[in-house]
Amino acid sequence: MFRLPRFLTIVNFARNLSKMSTPPKRSTPSRIGTHNGTFHCDEVVACFMLQQLPEYENAEIFRSRDDKVLRETCDIIVDVGGEYDHEKKWYDHHQKPFQETLHSLHPEVSKDFDIRLSSAGLVYSHYGERVIQRILEKEHQKQLSARNLQLAFVQIYRNFISELDAIDNGVPMFEGGEPRYKISTHISARIGRLNPSWQEKDVDIEQRFKQAIEVAGKELVQNVLEVCCSWLAARDYVREALENAKSVYPSGEILLLSTFCPWKAHLADLEKEYNIEGVPKLVIFNDGQSWRVAGVPVTPSSFLGRKFLPSAWRGLRDDELSEKAGIKELVFVHHSGFIGGAKTREAALAMAKKSIEWPEEAE
Repeated sequence: MFRLPRFLTIVNFARNLSKMSTPPKRSTPSRIGTHNGTFHCDEVVACFMLQQLPEYENAEIFRSRDDKVLRETCDIIVDVGGEYDHEKKWYDHHQKPFQETLHSLHPEVSKDFDIRLSSAGLVYSHYGERVIQRILEKEHQKQLSARNLQLAFVQIYRNFISELDAIDNGVPMFEGGEPRYKISTHISARIGRLNPSWQEKDVDIEQRFKQAIEVAGKELVQNVLEVCCSWLAARDYVREALENAKSVYPSGEILLLSTFCPWKAHLADLEKEYNIEGVPKLVIFNDGQSWRVAGVPVTPSSFLGRKFLPSAWRGLRDDELSEKAGIKELVFVHHSGFIGGAKTREAALAMAKKSIEWPEEAE
């Protein structure tokens, strides 16, 4: 009977032992690891975002708290494992030394983004721009310019992700007068309710987790589309009005919007960008039926304006107003003076110019 030499037998045994102790390399699909048990909105959104990327779009989501198994069998791990290491693709935020914020990972964005990141914010910080582009490609076959992509990245964090970070980390909304973040979706509470209640028995929690990903994913996609297809377009219109302001009125205090859009928050941001804070006083736009002249508010949510329409015009309408102002085709001025209306662009422009030149009044 033929026998292998003893040293070859030992070598083969060693090789077999190595195969037993080292998990085999897996082929596609890839695997996303997160914790099992009760799920939370941050890892649900993190998993959805990763599944938008080509390398994880067919990935299995493996839920466990066994760190050894997760690290040996998963391509990327979120919200579990006790470690943050971008090179290894480990994204946990629960360990005490972890204090990363959007600003710390992206120093180019505002220092105001100082909320400690959850797994959603951590994944978004590293992959958010790619996720945004992929969602736009899938939904509208659209790509953003580098500038608009960065704007969208920041705005989606402000609108959506920061809320998840703050709630998951127990950050108080108010510390002083201004809120540190806004709750615009209540998605964390809705995802939380998909977990089985204490009275539910024999519930397939993995199926509930899949349902949570669908709910949270739909919310994120809607937010991306709103920001990238509507919010950015509005910003472009306001930017155009701001850049052309001195052709409307030499001081730049009157803005003429070529198309009506939500403009107050955009104007506040763009004034800082152009270093002209407080200069614009009135904005002219067409609301679809007539022209409007609106005072720029002190802050986007304020009812106080930088400039009011003259008190002598307030509360008047139509012919009476036109006669008092000496401008034909006026429609109304609100009794508080924060807005007025006209039938034509020319009449609205005359109303705005005359208001700017009106002597200062005590309000």
